[in-house]
This record gives sequence, C-alpha cells and structure tokens, in this order.
Amino acid sequence: MKKVAVIGYGGQGAWHCEQVLKSDVCELKGTYDIREVRNDAAKQRGIFVYDSDEAVMADPDVDIVVVAVPNDSHEYLVKDALKAGKNVICEKPVEMSVASVDRMIAAAKEAGKLFTVHQNRRWDVDFRAIKQIVESGEIGKPLCIESRIHGSRGIPSDWRCEKEHGGGMIFDWGVHLIDQMLQIYKQKITSLYCRCSHITNKEVDDGFKLDLYFEDGASAHIELGTYNFIAMPRFYMTAEKGSAIITDWRHKCHVAKLTKWVEKDVTPVQNAAGITKTMAPRDSLTLDEYDIEIPVCDVHEFYRNFCLSIDGKAEQIVKHAEIRRVMQVIEAAFMSDEQKQVIAVEI
Repeated sequence: MKKVAVIGYGGQGAWHCEQVLKSDVCELKGTYDIREVRNDAAKQRGIFVYDSDEAVMADPDVDIVVVAVPNDSHEYLVKDALKAGKNVICEKPVEMSVASVDRMIAAAKEAGKLFTVHQNRRWDVDFRAIKQIVESGEIGKPLCIESRIHGSRGIPSDWRCEKEHGGGMIFDWGVHLIDQMLQIYKQKITSLYCRCSHITNKEVDDGFKLDLYFEDGASAHIELGTYNFIAMPRFYMTAEKGSAIITDWRHKCHVAKLTKWVEKDVTPVQNAAGITKTMAPRDSLTLDEYDIEIPVCDVHEFYRNFCLSIDGKAEQIVKHAEIRRVMQVIEAAFMSDEQKQVIAVEI
C-alpha cells in the first residue's frame, strides 16, 4: 500500500482524502492546509494533520504527495515534493502556463519520480459513452463534436474568482472538457477561436465558447456557461454515417445511424408557415435509432494506475505530453479571446 499525503484540505483536497481512505492501493498518511479551520475539519474527520507542507515533504513514509491548492501555488509545491523524493499527483489545471508545465516535467525527470495531473473527468460516464461511439466506428468518422456544461450559479465565491490565483472557468472546468476532447481527437489542431463571457465577473471568465479545427477537417465545439438557466445537451456529435446525443450524464447515449442516404418520394411536411422536403424527418427506412447503455466507470482506476506506474508495472494514464497539450490549447484560447480573432496553431 502506497502512503499518501494531501496538501490542501479544501473541497478537492478533502475529496482526495476520502477517495484514498476507500482505496485498495493507497493509505492516507495525513493532510495539511494553511487554514486552521480546514485543519480542524480534517482532525474532526479523524485524519492526521501535519504542522506544515515542509513536514509533509520530510516524512519518509510518504510515497505520494497530492497537491490540491489554488492554481498559482502548484509549481513550487510540486517541485518541492519531487525534490524531496516523492511521487506527485497535482490537481488540475497543472498550472497557468506551458513554461510552468515544462519546469515541473523537467523537475520530475531530474528527480526520477512520477508526476501526473488528476484528470478525473476521463472517468465521466457521458464522456466514456461518446468516446466509445467514436472508437467503435459505428457511425463513421466524427465531423464535429459539441461538448457543453451549463450551470446557473456563477463562479464559486472564493479564489476561483481571482485572476492572480488562476481563477475563471477555463482553468476550472475548461481544462477537463479540453482534455476529454483531446482524448477523442488525436489529430493536430491547426487553428482555434475562443470567446469568453464576463456576465457575473469582470476579472476572470465565467464562461467560454471554444472552437477547435483539426488538420483532417474535423472540428470541436467546447462550451462552458455559469449563467444558463436551461442547459443544452452535454454532447452532440455529427459523423459521416449518423449522429449521437447525450442530454446529460444520467442519460444513455442516443444514436441515429444512417442506413441509406437516398429516399425516394419524400413527403413534404408542414413547417411553421410553409412546407419542406429538405427538413422532413427521416424514418426507419433510412435510419436506425438505438441507445447505448451507460458505461461502468471506476475513478479509483486513476490511483491504481499511478501506484502500478510507480512500481514500473504500468504506463501512466495521464501522460506529460497530454498535460502539456491541454495547457497549449488553454494559452492559445486566452490569446484568441484577447485578440478577438482566430489563432493559427500547431498543437
């Protein structure tokens, strides 16, 4: 059993502690937070609390350090833990620039220790379902995949509202949605366009719309909103041989597979104040519709994989090149929003 210490006992740090307490490969050694109120909360849960982050690094029993603090503090804690001979799991986003990511990766190589980012949304059942459809080739090559998360409560009223700490929704949820999309599309991104919203917060983005264009002609639309009182579907995909939709994570993926393109003698339908053949719905003569069962996912696979990787028995699921690619997209997205134009890239 690997011994784990968590630095930061906020919402995500406490989540990590609970996951490790239930793990079959890890054992929780303790936690530390700069806020005494959070340390008190950990003690009430029966968790050992260190005196400082230096005390965490100095504990010879700790195999893995989880960094779960505000985004602007990730780099120095990750590098300190690596230098102390610990393997490191860093909360997302890994940091706030590609340069910072490169320094952390270099520190891991120098220390000879493992370093990864907690991209836990790779185990979301809705993402797994749409990825399953793509990989099966059931409805052919994707032409465009739309990924959306819509909420209506604005940004949490903590450091996530503050630019200096890496606040805003691109860093909060966007990093997950971008990572998911890049797990589906492996092709090079040749250009992108991003526009951020500032409805409830002028300092950081409280939502964004990001379009990615790939070298094979496919595209992706990623959208995050915190001022949407009616949510659009979680995923919508158009492909060469059909379409797929997931309304939200609780529902099955619905697929419409094209069985025949040409349909003779299409009957016009009434549409608003006129008739149309072009928009007449298809029927079972040319379309096969069905649902895909919700996949079974276990987020503990992340911890199992990391522990096996430490022992040289597996390859890391969340790889350095993938971490870096996501941050490249984020940097370019901010540049596109600032310049209000499409950005040519090679990512």
